[in-house]
Amino acid sequence: MDGKRILLIVGGGIAAYKALELTRLLRKAGIAVRPILTEAGARFVTPLSLAALAEDKVYADLFSLTDEAEMGHIELSRSADLVVVAPATADLMAKAANGLAGDLASTTLLATDKLVLMAPAMNVRMWEHAATQRNLAILKADGVQFVGPDEGAMACGEYGPGRMAEPAAILEAILGALAQGRSLAGRRAIVTAGPTAEALDPVRLLTNRSSGKQGYAIAAALAALGCEVTLVSGPTALPAPAGVTRVDVESAREMLGACEAALPADIAVCVAAVADWRPETLGGHKIKKAAGAPPPIVLTENPDILATLSRHARRPRLMVGFAAETDNVEANARAKLSKKACDWIVANDVSVAGTMGGDENAVAIVTGAGIERWERMAKGAVARRLAQRIAEDFA
Repeated sequence: MDGKRILLIVGGGIAAYKALELTRLLRKAGIAVRPILTEAGARFVTPLSLAALAEDKVYADLFSLTDEAEMGHIELSRSADLVVVAPATADLMAKAANGLAGDLASTTLLATDKLVLMAPAMNVRMWEHAATQRNLAILKADGVQFVGPDEGAMACGEYGPGRMAEPAAILEAILGALAQGRSLAGRRAIVTAGPTAEALDPVRLLTNRSSGKQGYAIAAALAALGCEVTLVSGPTALPAPAGVTRVDVESAREMLGACEAALPADIAVCVAAVADWRPETLGGHKIKKAAGAPPPIVLTENPDILATLSRHARRPRLMVGFAAETDNVEANARAKLSKKACDWIVANDVSVAGTMGGDENAVAIVTGAGIERWERMAKGAVARRLAQRIAEDFA
């Protein structure tokens, strides 16, 4: 691990004292530590103690002219191999989940293009609060990794989940994240995400319920491994993941064109819920309601993006498709694997509540070698596991 560098953000909480031991362990492992100490964090540990253990300057003030001239917040956010937040307070998690940037720590988290690992620490009621759990889901979907929290007695006298993981456990998580590192550096990937929308007239669209969350999480997870990612996205309200080039499209034909324009690529992960059909003709005016039967809509078939890329002259080496099914999930996925000429199919049952549009997914990876079933987990966790599996395929 010699030559590796951690940017350590220390939040405000009694668990901040553990950040000192974590810093000592990191330096002992040969990992450089550059600390950011929040204003609240400085109430629990001193800049002097943190600087002494890190053997580096402690950064604290977003508006310090000296700090900005020496190491601006943009450079700070990208100067390390990994960003670690320990303790990650409810406040820091909320700021990161919602893209707030009012101090050095939150600005750095918003500006970074590196993998982020958080070690949460807070009162059990705060941890279990719906707002914190909502922020947790958002951060996981954005590709942030977590270690802890543990369950146990707290300084406030209560008992339950919310204790920050011990420094040794955080170190192991850091070592794992660094080993995972940039294993896809030098590779290029295309990820499709979200729904497509097919115009019926200037007002109306034919579309579906896809939120884009799974595709966006996969794009973020691949980028965290050093991959150069082009995210071809149908209409969603999601922000582009850090370090990812997003191309916005609307229709299936536009999505295919954007994918072909992004070639050559090593990897294509076709997650988008692409409309199979579109109206044969596009009305120049809004179709008006009239007495009697509704006007007929004649549909024509859209291009098959997964099959087209799988048979393309510049075919990516690894073609991964998604199968959103409501019945006979694995049988339909096996049939799709053969029909589309791709390498893997990630099958999921979208009839399960909370899957399409939700934050969790249970998938099965179908390949020529068989089926690998994964338990239900957050979509961000599915994305990281899939990205790691892709990296292993290229190792």
